[in-house]
Amino acid sequence: MTQRKGEKTTISIQEHMAIDVCPGPIQPIKQISDYFPRYPRGLPPTAPPALSRTGSLRSTSTSQKSEGPVVDPNQDEDDMDQAFGATALVASKKEEEPDVEGYDSDDSTTLGTLDFSLLYDQENNALHCTINKAKGLKPMDHNGLSDPYVKLHLLPGASKANKLRTKTLRNTLNPVWSETLTYYGITDEDMVRKTLRISVCDEDKFRHNEFIGETRIPLKKLKPNQTKNFSNCLEKQLPIDKTDDKSLEERGRIMISLKYSSQKSGLVVGIIRCAHLAAMDANGFSDPYVKTYLKPDENKKSKHKTTVKKKTLNPEFNEEFFYEIKYADLSKKTLEVTVWDYDIGKSNDFIGGVSLGINANGERLKHWFDCLKNKDKKIERWHTLTNELPGSGYND
Repeated sequence: MTQRKGEKTTISIQEHMAIDVCPGPIQPIKQISDYFPRYPRGLPPTAPPALSRTGSLRSTSTSQKSEGPVVDPNQDEDDMDQAFGATALVASKKEEEPDVEGYDSDDSTTLGTLDFSLLYDQENNALHCTINKAKGLKPMDHNGLSDPYVKLHLLPGASKANKLRTKTLRNTLNPVWSETLTYYGITDEDMVRKTLRISVCDEDKFRHNEFIGETRIPLKKLKPNQTKNFSNCLEKQLPIDKTDDKSLEERGRIMISLKYSSQKSGLVVGIIRCAHLAAMDANGFSDPYVKTYLKPDENKKSKHKTTVKKKTLNPEFNEEFFYEIKYADLSKKTLEVTVWDYDIGKSNDFIGGVSLGINANGERLKHWFDCLKNKDKKIERWHTLTNELPGSGYND
């Protein structure tokens, strides 16, 4: 290409493209982190690889062409392997562990950790679950974050009736809830045989919520009236035992009081409150009321019914019913308590029931005997409602 004197050099677009793609050794672009190598956690630091005066690693092909003292090629290869090996480990670590909001996880905490505390209030039959915070949760959304919330279930018998959940926190992998969820009606029997399942999930508006991880705590590990703190690594979803008898599906809890009045010669039954009832309506609530029967009932006059409480799963009734009966006949009787959802224009829905008497067992039998042994003393107990009550007709 001829150029006149004084003319400015011009390069055509074709020549420019040819220059850019011209073959030759490709030198890696240096980053400032290459001058300060990072070593993977858990590995001992080693001497940094040999660098040239410009700070770049000397390749084998360049060292062969350059003039100067002879360098051992094996030593050069060792330096290169050491340098690129350390760099590759750091790079792979960055790909596997998203460094969001300053948290670094490792293999044992890839799903994250959850800090929480549990307190069993034995006097009030309540289990207080305080969800404090989570750290390093697994990203579930496209932006590399999650919208986490925590839900609780009591096993066995997990159902919507005993599910509690926290609020949802948006766009974070290190959420802080500081929220206390309480189960009411927890008995000593529950503390022996129940396990609390704590799950962390990601909420999605346009599709199903996604499971992140869970941890399970057998309630027998707790001591009454003593707060126990936990910081547990989340695990993958564990299978739930499907062998549980479906007839014992839990539908909530009910607090009942019993007292035999010597003065009135009769049994006073108190329906105090219910908690964590199963939702029977489309709005996620129920309109519950309670019915009681003292059986056998030859005259069919033992039926009593509370008022209906609208749109609630935790109704308070505080109503008492009186059954005139001789004290000696109580040992032959069974008290059946059923909870119903009131519906207008169609049949009412059965929520759950419980039976107290000589044919019962566990807490139900103990409550009945305590009433018989302690005349004129009101004894209150929580009981679990199940979806089946032996010997009852469920026609409302």
